[in-house]
Amino acid sequence: MKLYKTIYSFLAIGSLLLLNACTSKFDELNIDPNNPTAIGSQYLFPYAVEKSVDRYWGGNTRFERLNLDGAMLWIQYLARNIYSNEGDNYGITPTFYNNTWKSLYNDGLVNFQRIITESGTTGKTPNKNYEGAAIVMRTWVFSLLTDMYGAIPYTDALKGTDTSPVYTPTYDSMDKVYEGLLNDLKLANEKLTVGGPSITGDIIYSGDILKWKKFANSLRLRLANRQAAKKSAESRAIMREILADPVKFPIFTSNSDNALLANTAIRPSNNEWHEVMIIGSRTDWNISKTLVDKLSGLNDTRLGVFANKNKSNAYEGVPNGLPDAIATTYLSTGSVLGDYFTRANTPSVIMTYSELQLILAEAAFEGDITGTADDYFKKGIDASFAQYSLTTPTDYLKTVGTISKEKIIEQKWIALFGQGVEAWTEFRRTGFPKFSTRDPRAVFENDGVVPTRLPYPTTEYSLNKAKLDEGIKLIGTDNMKAKLWWSE
Repeated sequence: MKLYKTIYSFLAIGSLLLLNACTSKFDELNIDPNNPTAIGSQYLFPYAVEKSVDRYWGGNTRFERLNLDGAMLWIQYLARNIYSNEGDNYGITPTFYNNTWKSLYNDGLVNFQRIITESGTTGKTPNKNYEGAAIVMRTWVFSLLTDMYGAIPYTDALKGTDTSPVYTPTYDSMDKVYEGLLNDLKLANEKLTVGGPSITGDIIYSGDILKWKKFANSLRLRLANRQAAKKSAESRAIMREILADPVKFPIFTSNSDNALLANTAIRPSNNEWHEVMIIGSRTDWNISKTLVDKLSGLNDTRLGVFANKNKSNAYEGVPNGLPDAIATTYLSTGSVLGDYFTRANTPSVIMTYSELQLILAEAAFEGDITGTADDYFKKGIDASFAQYSLTTPTDYLKTVGTISKEKIIEQKWIALFGQGVEAWTEFRRTGFPKFSTRDPRAVFENDGVVPTRLPYPTTEYSLNKAKLDEGIKLIGTDNMKAKLWWSE
């Protein structure tokens, strides 16, 4: 887990010591069997996973906390009680979108690509299971990038060290990126072989290759469903192919298959929210009034996990977008994030069985797959409650009401609590859930529009402007109001 950061520190220190050693032994340095320039997949993989998942889950650096100071506020899971201009009023700094782009490409994708190259059939250390797992994670990170920014460097990306290096990569349209990602996940499923070569340093599934195959195919279903409104025939074919052959294309079958980063109670392997709110003593966030009102109206017992009661033994949410002078009045009364989410060892979630079932519920409701939407819907809800060791209340489905696409996405919004980026993407795709009228005291930037995407980083304007300009044409304009390709 985060202990792999220590390994990299040792490698760096070792290099410095070698460079300062007696110059009479340079020949020995040239044949050093522990040369830190050749880092194995068992180290690269956990490093890249942790960097990518931590960035997605939130990070702990102010002004670039993607989840806590962006998506979790925009999707109205949380609200700020101070510094509302740090995300809650839709304002963000260049550091936010610059470093999100930089980290996902440099810390995540570059290292996953190194693993794929080294573990491929022509690589130095062939291992199709490392290759397959790295393809799955590379696909997931690319999906984050295109879902947040729009058109991105994809086909030409990660080629800076090739024999014919590409330093100014072309931008691919979102539909082309999705086409490549869906093909890559099918390839990953083929590469991943139960009973094949072992992998170590796997901080998601501890080397369980069947679970990696399940994740690959479940993620493929997520992406196929996301593009279904734009590529109906292709998406339907993909989903039916997977569901028709569970032996060849296994998918999540229970919460034990959930893809997550298992954090520990020991720093720096702790949950990022624990680092920010407990170790860092930040108290800037409360539970959003939108979430409290919705779950209270449904008598949804997950509220007791998502939030803590206030001193009056009640759940009180804070309206989003309030100016600091007003927001700070909620400091003593607003409910805060539930203890479960601020524990050191709470996992950082990537994808769950509950989400998959709700994806299938939507697909069945739309007629893209066979099966009963109601059955998938119930399974998704039950799995979400079970994820927190809860049982779905007996009358819950009756309270929720007749199934509809809006009800499916609303339940997905609840089930995705904590995964703000994913919930934000689903909101931008479908327009659901429908949020209540804004507090009249709230003040928002971005013309009051919930951000639809992140602006491109300033480094692209200075280092790759010609290609960036072509990329911007694919989405219309580089602001936080441009609709992305899969928007319905």
